[in-house]
Amino acid sequence: MSDGAGPASYGRVDEDGTVYVRTQAGERSVGQVPDVPPEEALTFFTRRFEALELEVSLLEKRIASGALSPDDAVSSIRTVRTAVTDAHAVGDLDGLAARLEALVPKVAEQRAARKAQKAEATAQAKQAKERYVVEAEKLAAGNDWRGGVNRFRELLDEWKALPRLDRATDDELWHRFSSARTTYTRRRKSQFAKESEQRESARATKEKLVTEAEALQNSTDWGPTTSEYRDLMTRWKAAGSAPRGVDDELWKRFRGAQDVFFGAKSAAMSEQDSEFKANGVAKQALVEEAETILPVRDLAEARAAYRTVLERWAEIGKVPREMIRPLDSRLRAVESAIKGFEDDQWRRTNPEARARAEETASKLEAQIATLEEKAAKAESRGDAKAARDATASAETYREWLAQARKAADDFSG
Repeated sequence: MSDGAGPASYGRVDEDGTVYVRTQAGERSVGQVPDVPPEEALTFFTRRFEALELEVSLLEKRIASGALSPDDAVSSIRTVRTAVTDAHAVGDLDGLAARLEALVPKVAEQRAARKAQKAEATAQAKQAKERYVVEAEKLAAGNDWRGGVNRFRELLDEWKALPRLDRATDDELWHRFSSARTTYTRRRKSQFAKESEQRESARATKEKLVTEAEALQNSTDWGPTTSEYRDLMTRWKAAGSAPRGVDDELWKRFRGAQDVFFGAKSAAMSEQDSEFKANGVAKQALVEEAETILPVRDLAEARAAYRTVLERWAEIGKVPREMIRPLDSRLRAVESAIKGFEDDQWRRTNPEARARAEETASKLEAQIATLEEKAAKAESRGDAKAARDATASAETYREWLAQARKAADDFSG
């Protein structure tokens, strides 16, 4: 009610019970209620107005909330407007009509907003579908046979959830997506068929390898058999995978044969290690005995003692790998010391070496005499510098002479 008055202020009742409503178009009859008080007759028609007013209010709320589509809203406004225009009711009908007219531009705004939203949603859907197509074509060209099929399923579900585009664009994108999915499915089936064939080939190869492994499991030829098992393992890895259940069973047999052989080998090696350790202790004692030969004083005795050590050494047998080099080094050191003593003794008794040493000493003595004579002559003529130089040179030659005489004396030892 635009003026704040109640519905009854927009009507009146005639003496015969006819009820009228006043609008901007004038006064018109809305009905007759005879034989009742005027207030009761008027109340009957104001209640009809209140029902119309409630209907307009509900329509306003539904349009404001967006519960109605623009088309449904326009249709509802038209229907309610007709009901208000032709209403047999008393109240501010012009006010209700004005409220209905005020809804028209709101609906127009909502229509424009929905159109913009639809355009945005369509653009986003187009971008999404183009993205899905690119990803699908990439998957179709790749080899992700496990994850790819799940991703295609996800892409398809997401595609179905998107709104349709214009028919030409939608059909073109769907054709690319569908073609990519078909290509991927065909390649995946082909790959799985190939893998199945390879697995069957691997089954035959591994069954043969298992037979070979089981034939070797009781061998005691540790070295060559270990090499054969190493070769079998290389061939096993190169064979590829057999069908899953079969592959596990074949591996169990293959590994079992290896365990039998290597378990026996380990036990044998353990026994051998004990023997080698005992040998190591014996050779350690023998090396210490050999080292008592040093320092060498008598060559014949040293040779005899060392020969006895070598004979006992050969009888002992192998030692742990980590002991070989240290023990051999210490034994060779004793041998080298004996050889060094022998070489030194021979050098001391070598007549040719003694003759060379004595010859060197004689030459040095002659050179010293020459330098001393040169120094005396320089001094007699007053050449002090030449005398000093000759004397200094003579001193140097005397030092060399001392060394040469010592060497000659060594050969007499």
